[in-house]
Amino acid sequence: MTSKPILVTGATGYIGGRLVPILLERGYSVRCLARDPKKLEGRPWGDRVQIARGDVLDAESLREALEGCGAAYYLVHAMMAGERSFVGRDRAAARNFADAAEDAGLDRIIYLGGLGRRADALSPHLASRQEVGDILRGGPVPVTELRAAMIIGSGSASFEMMRALVTRLPIMICPRWVKTKNQPIAVRDVLAYLVGCLEEPKTACRIFDIGGPDVLSYKEMMIRFAAIQGLTRRIVVVPVLTPRLSAYWINLVTPIPAALAFPLVEGLRSEVVCQNDRIRELVPIEPTPFGDAVQRALDKVNENDVSTRWANAALPSRAALVRRPRFDPAAFSFRDEQRVAVAAPASSLFDRVQRIGGSTGYYSGDLLWKIRGALDRIVGGVGLRRGRRDPVRVYIGDALDFWRVEDFVPGRRLLLHAEMRVPGDAWLEFRVDEDGPERSVLRQTAYFQPSSVWGRLYWYAILPLHRFVFSGMARGIARSAEAACPGTDRPGGGRSAGSAGPPMVLDRDVEEPAEAGGESR
Repeated sequence: MTSKPILVTGATGYIGGRLVPILLERGYSVRCLARDPKKLEGRPWGDRVQIARGDVLDAESLREALEGCGAAYYLVHAMMAGERSFVGRDRAAARNFADAAEDAGLDRIIYLGGLGRRADALSPHLASRQEVGDILRGGPVPVTELRAAMIIGSGSASFEMMRALVTRLPIMICPRWVKTKNQPIAVRDVLAYLVGCLEEPKTACRIFDIGGPDVLSYKEMMIRFAAIQGLTRRIVVVPVLTPRLSAYWINLVTPIPAALAFPLVEGLRSEVVCQNDRIRELVPIEPTPFGDAVQRALDKVNENDVSTRWANAALPSRAALVRRPRFDPAAFSFRDEQRVAVAAPASSLFDRVQRIGGSTGYYSGDLLWKIRGALDRIVGGVGLRRGRRDPVRVYIGDALDFWRVEDFVPGRRLLLHAEMRVPGDAWLEFRVDEDGPERSVLRQTAYFQPSSVWGRLYWYAILPLHRFVFSGMARGIARSAEAACPGTDRPGGGRSAGSAGPPMVLDRDVEEPAEAGGESR
């Protein structure tokens, strides 16, 4: 075992976020590369790793991150469709990493790529992933490349897409690609191979296909998936659905947006089956059958034990590729602030705040929120379909319906940035303060900065709804906290009896520009 740190790129992603704690458990020193180190705050293992701020597209930051490391995992790639430059970005990132690894004198790179034969017509994303492996191997640092097909695990995009299709559609009209052969692999097996390759020097300078023991068509996988859940599904195959039409249909029926569904569907059109099992000679694990992988993933979902999820790893928008959202309260022209006194301890109040969204909803006006989510999906937004990774706990970077968690201070503050389609920049902030024994104050503020005259018209047009929704949400959070702590003193005297009686509204402020184009007051 090397005493040098192991660098993990993509530590905030689906695979990287699960690999890091395994490496720590096995006694390795781990360094995580992250564009935004705050996204690693709150992780159970966050205080046990070194964190290097950097980006694979920033060559200088890579050199600093790799300094002194013994090996590195390369677990990043572009996946969102509609980004014409994704091949160029993947290529540039791989070249940067290969050069930086050479400069740092790295012992090994371990890369997780995509399965598929180049003799076949691979999708652009699968072809790009294999090109990344070529570029990494072009340097002097020994590379181990693992090529996987569909990964089955709680929170993976492939798993959630299949689960939604099977659960919601008793009869499915599917394109011909559902008959293409695939060799899915359980996420636990992927992680076992990644760690095993690090610990087995003979895996260096080699390419391995990795997969589970079952070779199945997507149709066969859906039928088995349905049977595991006690469902019977009928699948009708037709020749007229193109990958793009399929992606739009998946966008409509499942939590997966079209931008992500399209590359997934394109990949499913190619036969992705292991050409050899040489990896099992060097890393002897027992592959998990497809049915067992599905059942394990379903159990994790039912137990609310999903440690990483596709929605938290995926880039939310094209703009996020070039700039991080910046929260500056003074820069927002419009805001709605609610202040409510709550007859409950601050800890109980914040517990209700951090449960917002997902299956909990928004404590008031849930029908209006659902309509807003439906409208967002119609115009190509994410809507409410992403839900939450966990019904109680949140990490910075978590997707929360059509919001993303940008800051989280346990017991004190939750800051959400809107990823819905809106003509401007919208944020929602919750702050909780103590107000004496068994009492607290909730400060809830919605911020909006219009991007054009349409943004201003948007704000004024829905202002009456906002007043109802935001006021109701703040009161609903307060009532829920008080109901969880019956018998506590109400502000202003008296006792709380469950959720009886409205919380005390201390203040409400709707702030608008003092004049057109002027500063907010």
